[in-house]
Amino acid sequence: MPAEADDVVHAAEVAIGQTVQVARAGYRGGSRRENALLNLLLAFTATFVSARASTAVLRARGHFGPFRDVVAGDDHIHHFVPGIAIAFLAGAVSIVSRDDRLDPFLAVPFGVGVALTLDESALLLKLDDVYWTAEGILSIQITLATMAMISALTLALRVLHRGEREVLEHG
Repeated sequence: MPAEADDVVHAAEVAIGQTVQVARAGYRGGSRRENALLNLLLAFTATFVSARASTAVLRARGHFGPFRDVVAGDDHIHHFVPGIAIAFLAGAVSIVSRDDRLDPFLAVPFGVGVALTLDESALLLKLDDVYWTAEGILSIQITLATMAMISALTLALRVLHRGEREVLEHG
């Protein structure tokens, strides 16, 4: 424990290392469905946070490192466009491949695509660029509700998996 250690930094390094080991072991011990859902949730959450942060910087500064608004002629290409393409492609590959071993990997681009799409869901519903308006809050609400549902599904699947092992192995 850090309070009992002479070198708190070393104790923190050990704790972080152990936490990473526990997370890896837990991931390896999970089913493909659990890992796919976890990958989906992590990709979805990271993409949503990144999209919101980068669009805020783009709005304020006009550029963000190599990123700028994508324009085709006079039209601004919103990030829901590549989001839909990425999600459809990942979903199609999963369906066509019929190989559930790919699903934990395909969950990542699927989560990215869904997050990019839902982040602009208010724009899709209103058919107007409401991203930075009060109406644009709807996108955040829809995305957070989806994140909560994916989280609940992940937790429920884990609980059911653990219960299944307990009941079927000991029943």
